[in-house]
Amino acid sequence: MSPVAIVSDTTHYLPPELVEREGIHQVSLYVGWTGESTKELELGGFDAFYARLASDPATPTTSQPSIGDFLAVWEPLLEEGKDIVSVHLAGGISGTCEAARQARALLAERGLGERVEVIDGETGCGGLGFLLLAGVAAARAGGDLQAVAEHVKKARERARIWFCIDTLEYLRRGGRIGKAQAWLGGTLKIKPILTLQYEITPIERVRTSKRAFERMVEYGQRLVDEGLTAWAVQHIQAREEAERLAQRCRDVVGGEPLFISEVGPVIGTYTGPGLLGVGGIDPAFLA
Repeated sequence: MSPVAIVSDTTHYLPPELVEREGIHQVSLYVGWTGESTKELELGGFDAFYARLASDPATPTTSQPSIGDFLAVWEPLLEEGKDIVSVHLAGGISGTCEAARQARALLAERGLGERVEVIDGETGCGGLGFLLLAGVAAARAGGDLQAVAEHVKKARERARIWFCIDTLEYLRRGGRIGKAQAWLGGTLKIKPILTLQYEITPIERVRTSKRAFERMVEYGQRLVDEGLTAWAVQHIQAREEAERLAQRCRDVVGGEPLFISEVGPVIGTYTGPGLLGVGGIDPAFLA
């Protein structure tokens, strides 16, 4: 039985040290303003990008990896004798997973397709990160390609993320607003709370940042109620708020978070600075 490697794109935003420790392989998406497309993995820190995003009237563009980008990551792993489970950003907001399927089809022509399983994570950011950690756990336990893939798919049903953002404007500008379209045009200044379940899905609206924060804490309690107590916090340019939310969730959910991390530009282009989110997964999937 061949060992199984876990591959994803860059939109999980797990801390780099966690990615390295768990041996997760990455295929980078691209982001930039006109004529400046750069691999997200090559950006380094995110502060300069978000400063420009807040001040530049032009909207950045994002793009999925090429088929060649996938093959460049997969082929060395296959040559090492490893099978691959490749888990990617929700197909409802990105063509990344479809590009991965096309890359797998090329491998199939060479008789290698059966060694790669491509999975639409149907989520992103921390939700995708949870699935990758579940895949790592299954691979480490000795699961074969099919067992690891099935474990990830089951974990997908037991992972949740919720996030609040300052404005819907970035989603509107980027064309990723999905079902939250109905919230545009209102006269009240609102703080949207959303989730990502194949596409951006609206949950509720609150009127103040303080109330949005408290709702994130209440979603932490919901994690407890649903048994999803392996948890994490993510943010965009909101480090102090993220640490404060993590502290509240330590009291509510218990224990330490799996990670606290910043969401990068590929997703941040469509949400803008100020995002604050919490999510969790059933810890049994990480055992």
